[in-house]
Amino acid sequence: MISTLQPPRSLSHFRSNPTLLLRYTSLKPLSSLSSQPVTHSTITDQSQSPNPPSHSQILSTRHSLLSRHLTATQLAESFLTRLRLTEPHLRSFLHVSDSVLAQAHELDDKIQRNEELGPLAGVLVAIKDNICTAEMPSTAGSRVLEGYTPPYDATAVRKIKELGGIVVGKTNLDEFGMGSTTEASAYQVTANPWDISRVPGGSSGGSAAAVSARQCMVSLGSDTGGSVRQPASFCGVVGLKPTYGRVSRFGLMAYASSLDVIGCFGTSVADAGILLHAISGHDRLDATSSKREVPDFSAQFVSMNLLESKPLKGLRIGLIRETLDDGVDTGVTSAVRTAALHLEELGCCVTEVSLPSFSLGLPAYYILASSESSSNLSRYDGVRYGNRVAADELNSQYMDSRAKGFGSEVKRRILTGTYALSAGYYDAYYKRAQQVRTVIQKSFKTALDEHDILISPAAPSAAYKIGEKKNDPLAMYAGDIMTVNVNLAGLPAMVLPCGFVEGGPAGLPVGLQMIGAAFDEGKLLKVAHIFEQTLQNCRFVPPLIADEVA
Repeated sequence: MISTLQPPRSLSHFRSNPTLLLRYTSLKPLSSLSSQPVTHSTITDQSQSPNPPSHSQILSTRHSLLSRHLTATQLAESFLTRLRLTEPHLRSFLHVSDSVLAQAHELDDKIQRNEELGPLAGVLVAIKDNICTAEMPSTAGSRVLEGYTPPYDATAVRKIKELGGIVVGKTNLDEFGMGSTTEASAYQVTANPWDISRVPGGSSGGSAAAVSARQCMVSLGSDTGGSVRQPASFCGVVGLKPTYGRVSRFGLMAYASSLDVIGCFGTSVADAGILLHAISGHDRLDATSSKREVPDFSAQFVSMNLLESKPLKGLRIGLIRETLDDGVDTGVTSAVRTAALHLEELGCCVTEVSLPSFSLGLPAYYILASSESSSNLSRYDGVRYGNRVAADELNSQYMDSRAKGFGSEVKRRILTGTYALSAGYYDAYYKRAQQVRTVIQKSFKTALDEHDILISPAAPSAAYKIGEKKNDPLAMYAGDIMTVNVNLAGLPAMVLPCGFVEGGPAGLPVGLQMIGAAFDEGKLLKVAHIFEQTLQNCRFVPPLIADEVA
């Protein structure tokens, strides 16, 4: 059944818990805001102003380089020093490039010669280790690819390099992207910068932790069922999942090909948007990449002076009712409801919307993703791809190579997917899951016809303890309930921090998820940027580096 929209209900009567988000946030005086857009053609000019807009590390870096206030080498050394100090605690990286300083020196030479700089010049970018990088290991967090170095860059990585970005290293992940905590990596467990006894989320936990701890400026992750958005929420950073087809998947190691997308992490909405613009566009090497023109996302950003008193007046926001039901921590619910009130203060019309099919997404997702993974990972047999275990005959070689190369979670999903695709069960599981996917797509379309943006929590809880759910895969899977439906529908979504709950040495961040219509990332970025800029007393710098970062 296609979901129906319930009668709208005002949110103004919701009361927030005074021990939660309101003690961290308040609305900035709107007289301090600006309505001047930052367009692509004016990025250079904006970056040369004494106060680059949007709290953007990318624009600040460009300003520092062009003004000769800092050199690229100094910037790189600063981040590498912080990386060396924090990495023993976090273990975000599986590999750190040894050519960062050499690339920074080359950039300084270009500046001395007054050569034109790319928009990402000097920007230190971390890459999730399931995205191929030439001259750097790419293991997908799996022993089956241990020691593998691709002969080419993924399209997204190539675009970053062409625009002047410096790849600082490869970040940790759950093996082949299968997990929600980064504990399923074959190499190490990454910790959360807000509390090193807790998980950073997954599967892109290394990329999120690296950005949160300022080990790099921005990073790439992949999102199959929430693997960019949930870690962004846990680590207090911005995570952006684009529309399926917006970014080329060439060079992304396939998990579930109809769901996988490459996404972006940043410490600000502006940085995530600038990075998305850099990697977007059609690619002849990926038949699923869209030929739609990529809009100028930076045109959606406003600086901090003279914004209207209701900058989002008339915008229709739908708060998904099913995401605030039982099973969601009260602190998360309170933070999201307070964020909804904040949007009302900015001029939005916020109403609750019901998506009755929402709960169907989780079982459908795990059937479809596991089925696709069983097919995609069949290539790692020790003959065509992957490390080979010596054996006396071929079948033993196949079995031993896969048995020793894959971890327990990957094996579990391959077995589940193979079962769902097997004769006699295909119609009962895979075909039915595809039908549910169609229902969910129609459900979102109905809701987005009535609303500009939908909002929800990014996860049912804040970051939990390392090991807490490792031996209970069903509990871990249930944590993806907020995010998987968006992948099934192929829609864009982003998560940005909206408050805190109790826990850890300085509280734990909570992320607000914003969902838009297909290829409408620009609207998401505009709303998220204004939301972000109008939060006050809400400093999302983890205690691990709080004394160092101003």
